[in-house]
Amino acid sequence: MARPAGKQQQVSVLVAAALLLMVPAVVSAVTCGQVAGYLSPCMSYAMGGQGTAPPEACCSGVRSLNSAARTTGDRQAACKCLKQITISMPALKPGIVAGIPGKCGVDIPYPITSSTDCTKVQ
Repeated sequence: MARPAGKQQQVSVLVAAALLLMVPAVVSAVTCGQVAGYLSPCMSYAMGGQGTAPPEACCSGVRSLNSAARTTGDRQAACKCLKQITISMPALKPGIVAGIPGKCGVDIPYPITSSTDCTKVQ
């Protein structure tokens, strides 16, 4: 019996989050588990399934993550986690993902893409 599309997306998000918890993080205060937690409210929107603007819970998570990533190490760790998410979840729409911070009024020092060089993030 096939799963409904919504359930399948939820399972994909949970699997990706679980995988991120197993990825060793750079020594920093920000972990991939935290990044996944902050941004989980963005997943439906990032897959193109929820309106023309990110939900407030998504923007709140983006702001919280931006506040938590205070040092260069934190920002590089968050970047690596975001990059891993974009690679591991092909259902995410790259153009939508890249636009989320701006639509939430948050300026981050790097683009969210699978090709971002996180070692250059300051």
